[in-house]
Amino acid sequence: MDQPLIQIKNATKNFADVRVLDGVNLSIYRGQITSIIGQSGTGKSVLLKHIIGLLQPDSGQVLFDGRSLGAMKKDERKALKRKFSYVFQDTALFDFLNVAENVALPLVENANHNEAKVKEQVQAKLNQLDLYEIEHKYPAQLSGGMKKRVALARALVTDPEIVLFDEPTTGLDPIRKTAVHSMISDYQQRFGFTGIIVSHEIPDVFFISQRVAMLDEGQIRFEGTPEELQQTTDPVVRNFIRGLESPHDELTGVASQSLGQKRLARELFRLQHHSRPFSIVLLTVENLEDVDRIAGHVAGQKALRNFASFVKQNVYITDTCFRYDMNKIMVVLPDTDAGQARQFCDKLSRNLDTDAILSGAETRKRLCFAVAAGIAQAQKDSQIETLLTDVGKQQNIFWECQI
Repeated sequence: MDQPLIQIKNATKNFADVRVLDGVNLSIYRGQITSIIGQSGTGKSVLLKHIIGLLQPDSGQVLFDGRSLGAMKKDERKALKRKFSYVFQDTALFDFLNVAENVALPLVENANHNEAKVKEQVQAKLNQLDLYEIEHKYPAQLSGGMKKRVALARALVTDPEIVLFDEPTTGLDPIRKTAVHSMISDYQQRFGFTGIIVSHEIPDVFFISQRVAMLDEGQIRFEGTPEELQQTTDPVVRNFIRGLESPHDELTGVASQSLGQKRLARELFRLQHHSRPFSIVLLTVENLEDVDRIAGHVAGQKALRNFASFVKQNVYITDTCFRYDMNKIMVVLPDTDAGQARQFCDKLSRNLDTDAILSGAETRKRLCFAVAAGIAQAQKDSQIETLLTDVGKQQNIFWECQI
């Protein structure tokens, strides 16, 4: 693996007699989203402030590209600070400033700023983030989700290398919460920044993160990929995840990813020990990013929720459909071979109603909704990982419509 962009080595931090960080070791890699999870009050926000340089460790080091922040000269630290941006939990928009003025703040802080250039940069960023024709509105006139987008526009207007998000979905309902996660993932892919998210939203952040770190009692208890996290045997980590997980995905109402994985394991056991066949179908909304771009991320999440509800209504009580990824629903079909799974997909294709799926989008007439399906029948020697890889490779668009 490449050298970490940011590395924390044996960092400790005390406030009075309370040790908040107790030998933290953590690596953040360039161009990835890393989520930091853990119980409330475990020091996640304190850790963020160490990463951005607002706090210094009592002992240990914070390294940027292999160089210690503590050893940098004042001008070097100032130049490094410009590479960071921060999205606050409550958005921290100023009520007496309109959207354009709020977004311009990081640029105006520069004493040598050019007013015309600032205006140009702000307008360009608002356009890039699909925030059209709202620059003269004030925060009180915006929805909670729109405020989050404006806060992100302000964070990105300086083209930062690293963006830190402190509990970015606090206080939002399931649709707007997943819309913010989708927005963060979308813009990270578009602009290429390194993202660090402090969150308690499990499993939502697993869908958008390449790496996850769990902070517990002042130490990093786990660090790795979301897949490795879900496979860990560490009882503290397992209990924490289990305590926050729900049997149902909050947005779509279908089974959670962890419940779906358990059903897959159970069906594989039945196949291997009782020769009972089963197949899986992976349904992917191919153009969810287009729906987000044209109608907004909230409309995109509503479309995904409606689609998941439609799939759920078309499965038997013995089947299981679950949220597999940001834009994917998986269906486990027990006692079913590949041919029967294709018939199931044909039924979905015949019954899918575009108007019902896109009912949350005000601009439906410009939207296209495309779904791809992959089918895989399990064999006795199948491994779950191989089965999931195979079903992902075999996807073909089976339903597409423009209205």
